[in-house]
Amino acid sequence: MGKLSSKTKFGNLRNLQFRREGKLSRQEQRGNITPKISERFPNTKLRLLAVWGVLMMAILGLAFNLYQLQIVQGKKLTQKARNQQTVNLRLYIPRRPVVDRGNNVLAIDRPVYNLYAHPRLFDHSQSEIAEKIGLILGKDRAELVKIFQSKSSGILLVSGVSEDIADKLISLRLNGFEFIQKYSRFYPQDDLAADVVGYVNLDRRGQAGVEYSQEKLLERSGQTVRMSKTGNGSLMPDYATQGLLHFDDLKLQLTIDGRIQRVARTALKEQMTKFNAKRGAVIVMDAVDGSLLALVSQPTYNPNKYAKSDISLFKNWTVADLYEPGSTFKPVNVAIALENGIIKPEDKFEDPGSIQIGTHTIKNAEKTGYRQLTIPQILQTSSNIGMVRMMQRLKPSIYYNWLERLGLGQKFKTDLPFEVSGQLKSQEKFTSSAIEPATTSFGQGFSLTPLQLVQMHGALANGGKLVTPHVVRGLIDSKGRIHYSVTLPEQRQIFSPTITHRVVEMMETVINEGTGKAAKISGYRIGGKTGTAQKASPNGGYIKGARITSFIAILPVESPRYVVFAVVDEPKGENAYGSTVAAPIVKTVMETLIPIAQIPPHEDKEKREDN
Repeated sequence: MGKLSSKTKFGNLRNLQFRREGKLSRQEQRGNITPKISERFPNTKLRLLAVWGVLMMAILGLAFNLYQLQIVQGKKLTQKARNQQTVNLRLYIPRRPVVDRGNNVLAIDRPVYNLYAHPRLFDHSQSEIAEKIGLILGKDRAELVKIFQSKSSGILLVSGVSEDIADKLISLRLNGFEFIQKYSRFYPQDDLAADVVGYVNLDRRGQAGVEYSQEKLLERSGQTVRMSKTGNGSLMPDYATQGLLHFDDLKLQLTIDGRIQRVARTALKEQMTKFNAKRGAVIVMDAVDGSLLALVSQPTYNPNKYAKSDISLFKNWTVADLYEPGSTFKPVNVAIALENGIIKPEDKFEDPGSIQIGTHTIKNAEKTGYRQLTIPQILQTSSNIGMVRMMQRLKPSIYYNWLERLGLGQKFKTDLPFEVSGQLKSQEKFTSSAIEPATTSFGQGFSLTPLQLVQMHGALANGGKLVTPHVVRGLIDSKGRIHYSVTLPEQRQIFSPTITHRVVEMMETVINEGTGKAAKISGYRIGGKTGTAQKASPNGGYIKGARITSFIAILPVESPRYVVFAVVDEPKGENAYGSTVAAPIVKTVMETLIPIAQIPPHEDKEKREDN
C-alpha cells in the first residue's frame, strides 16, 4: 500500500483515541442520533403541547390582566396616577388692605418669618451668636444661650419676625438659622381705629369691626389649581395656570378721617384721665349721607396684640351697648312737638322746679325756683319740668308712634357688627302710665346706642332725613376709582326742613347763652346740647351716684351738616357734668374738623353776601 502521510497517521491516532475513550465517530453519530433521542424522549409531542398550553394560558392571563387594568380599572388607575403626579394648591391670596378717607393704611397683610435655630450647625460659639442676634431681637444673651442648649436642632426662636429684622439677621451671615415665611395682618396705626377696623385671628378670619362685618369684601377670591410635580416632589411651574399669581389691587376705603380720629382720641383720653372715667366715646358724622368721619372708643385695644386684650373691648360699645341719653334727647322731642303743632316757637312754659306725676316727683337737675321759660330757654337751662309740660300737650299714643318712626327699639343696619336695638316700653305701658311719657320727654326711661342718638341728631342737621351711619365707602383701586360701594337703606324723611332748622337755631342759644358755652368757637355758629343722665342699673332703677355725661353739637347753624358727639361714662367728681366733661372734647374735635371740612367763619359769609 504505500507510506502513510503524517496527517493520516495523526487522524487515525485521534480516531483510535476517541474509540478508546468510548466516544462515537462522526459516522456513528450520524447514524445513531435519531433513534437514541426518540428512545430517551418518547413523549415529545405531549411535552410540546404542554409548553404551548402554558404559554397560551399565560397570554390569556396577561390579556385578562390588561383588560382589567385598561378597561375595568382604567379610570380609577388613571386618576390615581394623576393624583400622584399632580398636587392641588390653594395659593396664599392677601386680604385687601383697609385705608381711611385719605388713603392712609389701617390694615394690610405683610410677610413675616418664624425664626428657627439649629445649634448643631453653628460655626461660632453659642455665646458669640447669642450676643450678635440678641442685639437685633432685643433678647438677653444668657437667655438665648439657655435656649440653644435645650435642643440640638429645630428650636422655634421667635415667631412673626418682621422683614426688617429678618434682613438684619440674614446680613450677619450666620449658619444654623432658618427663616420660614408666612403672612400676618398688620395694623400700622395700632389702636387708632381698632373699634372700627377690628382684627383677624390666626385663621385669618375677621373677629371684630369691618374685618368681621366686611369679610366678603376683604377676602380676595382664591382659586385652587392643579400643578404637575416631578418624582422627587418638586413642582413644575411650566404647567401652572396663566395669571395664577395675579390679583386685583382693590382696597377697602373707610369714611374715617385719620386726622380727626387721632385728635378725638387724644381729647377723649385726656378728659377721661382728668375725671377718672370708666369709658367714653366720640362720634363725628356727615349728616348728608351718614358717613362717619371719626368713631373713637376708650378704653380700646391694639389689634396687633389682640390676644393680650380684654375680650370685652372687641365690641364697639357705641353700637353694642345701650344707655339712657338724658337731656341730649330734648332737641328731638322739641322737633316732635313742633312737627305736631302742639307748640309754637314763641310759647312759654311754667317751671316751678318740681312736678308731681302720679306717685312720682320729677325735679330739675339743679334746684330752681318758679320761672317761666321759652322753648330756647328750656334747652339752655336743660329744664326737665319745661320738657314735661311741653310733651304733656301731645297725646301719648301719637308720641309713641313718633318714637317708633325715629327707630327707637329697632336696629338701623349700620355696617359695624354686633349692633343692638334700643329698648322702648310697650305701647300699652307707655300710653297707660303718665310717668312714661314724662320721663321720655327729658331722655330717660328708654335706651338707645350712642350711634343711634347721633343718627337722630343727623335728621335735625340735614333737613329732617333719617340717614344710616356707616364707615365703609367702598372698594377703590390704586387710582382712587370706586369699584363697589355698599348699598345703604333708603333715607326716610321724618321732619320738615323748616322745623329742623328752627330746632338747630334754638340749640345755638345753648352754646351762646346756656350750658354749652364750653364748646363755643369764635366766628362760628354752632348748635349744641348738654346731657347729664342718671345711669340705669341692670337690675332696675338707677345706680346711686353714677352718671353719664354727654354733649352733642351741630355745625354750622346757617347750613347744618356735621354732628359731633362725645359721651363719658361715670366721670368722678363734684363738677362732672356734660358741660364740663364732654363739651370741651367736642370743641377740640370741631376745631380740627373746621379746617379739614373747609367750613368758613360766619362773618366771612356775611361779608361776601354784603359785597
